[in-house]
Amino acid sequence: MKLQRSMNSVLASKLLANARQLVCGCTVLAMCSAWSSAALITQWNFNSVVPDAATGTGTLIAATGAGTASLVGGTTATFASGDASGGSSDPAVGDDSAWNLSTWPAQGAGDKTAGAQFASGTAGFQDIKVTWDQRHSNTTSRYVQFQYSTDGTNFVDFGSAFEADQGGDRWYNGRMIDLSTVNGVNNNANFAFRVVNTFAPSSSGYLPATATSTYGTGTQRFDMVTIEGNAVPEPATVSLGIIGLLALVRTQRARRA
Repeated sequence: MKLQRSMNSVLASKLLANARQLVCGCTVLAMCSAWSSAALITQWNFNSVVPDAATGTGTLIAATGAGTASLVGGTTATFASGDASGGSSDPAVGDDSAWNLSTWPAQGAGDKTAGAQFASGTAGFQDIKVTWDQRHSNTTSRYVQFQYSTDGTNFVDFGSAFEADQGGDRWYNGRMIDLSTVNGVNNNANFAFRVVNTFAPSSSGYLPATATSTYGTGTQRFDMVTIEGNAVPEPATVSLGIIGLLALVRTQRARRA
């Protein structure tokens, strides 16, 4: 009887230790999941709020979240097809509008001044990423530069210029900027960014998207402009995760002892 009781006691201790380990592991896993799940913050698809099967109409109102889209550097804009020239990644085929920009600076002037600007606060989010689809016409600039702002007024370059390396009259879908290393854009109500035309590298002028064309009054279309990020963990979540991790380490050490 004593032996049986002893064996039952040992078995119960092991079961309790395994249960604690499972709970600790689940706590840490839940914490990691909360930290790594990217969320859609704001997205512009430029489609009409009420579908009208007309790609020449559209809106600058964000389809998800809240934010503003505006022109900089003297550019002008209309709405045009997001389906043409291979199409953007917008699934709304037939009612897929894109923001169509034109009126660019003259050759050799206005480097990094003209393009599109988007503003949307990132309050409650970190590890910010921006993606968008962009169509270059044959005669627009071959290169564009991404810039970001932490105060909504002053913009700085980030990364190398994007190149229409396969020529114009086509879409370049899924252009992406990862700002997770820029702490200043995290949890920031004044976050904004621009995509602007820029001179060809190591030069003082624009190159046309298609080499056989001449830079001039071309167009660029934007679609599926998206801001994503991870939710900033609540202090209670962080504390719970740390406690769970410490408990898991202690359990493992006790099992080895």
